[in-house]
Amino acid sequence: MKGAFFFIFLLIGVCIRAQEKETDNFPPPETPVTIRAFKTIGVITIDGRLDESDWDGAEPITNFFRVEPVQGDTIKNPTEVRILYDDKNLYFGVFARDSLGKKGIRMQDLSRDFNGLENDVFGIQIDAQNTKQYAVSFQTTPYGNQQDVQNFNDNNRDEDWNALWRVRTQRTDKGYYAEFAIPFKSIRYDKPMEGVPVEWGITFFRLARKDFEKTVFPAIPQSFSENRMIYAAKLTGLEVPPPSANIRIEPYALYQYDENKEGSVLTDRLNEPKVGGDVKWAISPNAVLDLTINTDFAQADVDRAVNNLERFNIFFPERRQFFLENSGIWAGGGNSRVRPFFSRTIGLSNAFNAAPAPLDAGVRYTDRNENRTIAALAVRQRETDDSPGSTFGVARYTQNYGKENNIGAMVTYRLDDSFGDLGLENQNNTTISVDGLIRPKPDITLTYLLSTSLDSETGDTGFAGRLVATSTTNKYYLGYISDIVSADYTPGMGFVFQKDVVLHSPGGYAIVRPKWLPFVRRWDPGVFFNYFHDFEDFGNFQQSNLYIFPIYTWFKDNSFLEASFTPTWQNINFDFAPLGLEIEEGDYSYTRYLVRYNSDRSKKLSGSIRFDFGNFYNGTRNTVIAGLRYAPLPHVSLTADYEHNNINGVGMLSEDLNTDLYTGSLRLALNPRVQLSTFYQYNSFDEQGRWNIRFSWEYMPLSFIYIVFNDTQTDMFDPVQRSTQTISKVTFLKQF
Repeated sequence: MKGAFFFIFLLIGVCIRAQEKETDNFPPPETPVTIRAFKTIGVITIDGRLDESDWDGAEPITNFFRVEPVQGDTIKNPTEVRILYDDKNLYFGVFARDSLGKKGIRMQDLSRDFNGLENDVFGIQIDAQNTKQYAVSFQTTPYGNQQDVQNFNDNNRDEDWNALWRVRTQRTDKGYYAEFAIPFKSIRYDKPMEGVPVEWGITFFRLARKDFEKTVFPAIPQSFSENRMIYAAKLTGLEVPPPSANIRIEPYALYQYDENKEGSVLTDRLNEPKVGGDVKWAISPNAVLDLTINTDFAQADVDRAVNNLERFNIFFPERRQFFLENSGIWAGGGNSRVRPFFSRTIGLSNAFNAAPAPLDAGVRYTDRNENRTIAALAVRQRETDDSPGSTFGVARYTQNYGKENNIGAMVTYRLDDSFGDLGLENQNNTTISVDGLIRPKPDITLTYLLSTSLDSETGDTGFAGRLVATSTTNKYYLGYISDIVSADYTPGMGFVFQKDVVLHSPGGYAIVRPKWLPFVRRWDPGVFFNYFHDFEDFGNFQQSNLYIFPIYTWFKDNSFLEASFTPTWQNINFDFAPLGLEIEEGDYSYTRYLVRYNSDRSKKLSGSIRFDFGNFYNGTRNTVIAGLRYAPLPHVSLTADYEHNNINGVGMLSEDLNTDLYTGSLRLALNPRVQLSTFYQYNSFDEQGRWNIRFSWEYMPLSFIYIVFNDTQTDMFDPVQRSTQTISKVTFLKQF
């Protein structure tokens, strides 16, 4: 095994040396490229046609830079961008030429927050406060889908952030047009100073999916994304309106009907109307205050079932809109192993099944400028029959320094009320965290987190931390990750993947673009080593593995093939029963193998297959995961997924177990604003089937009508348990 480890690192070194100079990183320009916005004379109608005379007078931006599949190569699908503005909006007019015209356009579905790697995409990134560390992105497709994203340090992103803006598109025999209108009120910028010209950082990108050709403006190295704002161009010529009252209200009305049955006996019923909403007040160009009253629990979204065979906790992402916006500013944001603050812990009762608990009200304050960020959050959770009322608070400060560096501190505080019916006294929990990012060179990033918790119930003080060091170039990736969680670390508002653990994970891979294999776009052979041991008893080994992937290859059409193997060593010294199979305490050594492939995901018919096989503790496990998607039109998408686990001779009783997880979904869209989606999932392990049917209509920008039906039935109990839920919801958004 040491020989294999050495061979992979030798292969990485050889591949790195074999790369040509044309793929090198290059530094940011000392003087940014300058582009200009032009003020309109007439009225701009957002219809995707660009037929107003003002567009003819705006200077086209055409000098895009190719980053995929070959950096700096000749562009096959050129793009033109023009920029206008008036007293209220910033306008972008885009013509994306396609070498095959309409026939070359690739689109899979018309969902709002679409998959950016499966469709044709054009995006605009704006750093209006010139922080060089933060950007908002507005993206569309040839069919006018909308996606808006917040990006922090080109290191983590919030795809669930929503801004008020419009876009319309037109497809032609030569490509497609896109016309954007972004209100100045939807962009946070500094107050203009008399005599000082307004200058914003800006980048563009486009993905022509049929060729997997990605182009950017201005030039940015292939190893970075369009969000690396130290490379941004300078947008000039703007006369932005002075800050004014900027208030956005979003009330909702909801009716929910729930039934729970055991067999034919009705055990519980909920028949409840509900009203509430959110208010956003931009107090100044830098400061924003958000209020929420009677917060909705995003019942329109349902977590998918997962069969967990690992010794770690599963991370389920946040779905509620109030908590999603600006979530990347909190310490640990974007990390699914150690988070001192994880908003999904708010609004859950202390019952075994962690049922939702109502939120009476919440407030969030964010104040960001080019030098620092201040943020705070407070939420009040209502008392339920099995859980006391709770108050949650978070405070955060981040200081920027240098070009791309920052350091921050965060405090969380949770106070659970006394609850006489359950014999509970007041309890509180506090975490104090320090974190930061250091980027001494564009291709080297160091992030760190150190957190401590104080819990009144246990009286214990715990510690957790994270260290990530990476070097990313066009030729290779090298990295080291360490996660640390003590046995007493108890973040009352956070998430950890495991307690009493230290993880060390060094590794890397080469990035090879072999011209001698014309059908291969990129080949990334590499290896990662993961080593876990106790935090308390520092030398006590838990588990380790080598993830060795000599074949990790993207083809020209972005189909993908991986062949890898994972030698694993485990020490089980606790009660562990994955899927009910009790594993005897002791040492285990085994190797697992993986082969997976997915076809070109941009085509009308695409598929994927994954075969994970080999030994598993004292037995064997073979896992097959297969998926198929058929999208004859962007308006119709049908998917089917299947997972099968075949486990033999595992555990104290050398048990056999077979599980099947079936998932099917259908999405129908009249356009990007009117959609019907449904999925059904059945898990043979717990004999549970679940339906989710959702109709959504965006009848005004960011104003929705939802009708949702959820049905969950579990057959493993006698009598059969079934719960149904019907929700109708109307939201309305108005920006003043």
